[in-house]
Amino acid sequence: MNLARVPADFCYPDGMISVDQARAFILDRARVVTGTESVDISAALGRVLAEAHVSAIDVPGYANSAMDGYAVRSADMTQSREARLRVTKRITAGVSGGTIGPGEAARIFTGAPVPEGADAVVMQERCRADGDHVLVPGPVPRGDNIRPRGNDIVAGREVLPKGLRMRPQEMGLAASVGLSRLSVYRKLAVAIFSTGDELVKPGEPLPMGKIYNSNRYTLQGLLTALGCKILDLGVVEDTLAATTTALREAASRADVIVTSGGISVGEEDHMRDAVKSSGQIELWRVAVKPGKPLAYGRIGDTDFLGLPGNPVSTLVTFCLFVRPFLLTRQGASEVLPRPYPVCAAFEWRKPGKRREFARARIARQDGHLPKAEIFPKQGSDVLTSTVWAEGVVEIPEGNTVAHGDTILYYPFFDLLY
Repeated sequence: MNLARVPADFCYPDGMISVDQARAFILDRARVVTGTESVDISAALGRVLAEAHVSAIDVPGYANSAMDGYAVRSADMTQSREARLRVTKRITAGVSGGTIGPGEAARIFTGAPVPEGADAVVMQERCRADGDHVLVPGPVPRGDNIRPRGNDIVAGREVLPKGLRMRPQEMGLAASVGLSRLSVYRKLAVAIFSTGDELVKPGEPLPMGKIYNSNRYTLQGLLTALGCKILDLGVVEDTLAATTTALREAASRADVIVTSGGISVGEEDHMRDAVKSSGQIELWRVAVKPGKPLAYGRIGDTDFLGLPGNPVSTLVTFCLFVRPFLLTRQGASEVLPRPYPVCAAFEWRKPGKRREFARARIARQDGHLPKAEIFPKQGSDVLTSTVWAEGVVEIPEGNTVAHGDTILYYPFFDLLY
């Protein structure tokens, strides 16, 4: 099998559309929120920058030593022999470097300012202390072991672009240039609820024919990881009236509605009709497995994303479609996960009509590519497969997989956060 993708405009004769087409369709309708706020950098994790931020300073703001040793003048160290230099000062990080003259050296420590007159630092392991002097082997090149001013950042440079989703390293970078507050887009308000008379809250007795509602907590975790404001409406009765009422309430309070269950074609699946009664359904049925009954629509100005009720389908369709949609609405510029080529440590003998995402994890590294194995049970009800797995492998429509084939792998880290 090769890594060729189904064309984005491919449409299936039974009315389903391709994964690429569905994602492009949904993302094209993702409107960036307009509200912004200023937050302290300590509260910026996961937030999306609403404007670019420029450094007002050079980093570092002065030439400093890259290691513990002695600051010297290279002009004193031109010969291939030891020079005996008088140590006139001891410079630590946080103090002024001062000045050294000909025949002098300064004891210096990592990060400390290089004294005026010095243009090189010799590591302490190469030097020998001799009373108030130091013996330094030459020659020593100019600039050796010195970090020049502006080595990392020059004043006026854009350090944090608009649309960047803040990670811990960007928080540190903001602090390094003296930024204490950042302009970010407001949090996206997302309403969630599940449909299904069979659903029971964890902790309560479980009668025959009932199941615990896992999707509610999966969605809570997914939305929390994306920094959304969650409006949890719980479980809604499996009737058209109750579903319609819940949707209208959610639309009045949220930017986006995400539901699980009730979106298929069964007699007790009322979500499509409920959305149509208050708004419109613009997309339904995607050629993806797990997760064919996926819907996008709108109720007034509120976006609606209806996910399947099976727990693995809920997780996978959220990762593939809802996550990039919500990130785009939050103003993020990078929203799609990047797959990695891996070597199949399994066989997939039956070609499917839908693109499949099998729960997988990296087994070992052989040769140039890591090997991926899949969970033995790939049913959309097998939630344990998502805990065992470290990601998913993509199996395009109409393809089989043999041991050793190169396939695409998406780590959960890039799909969930």
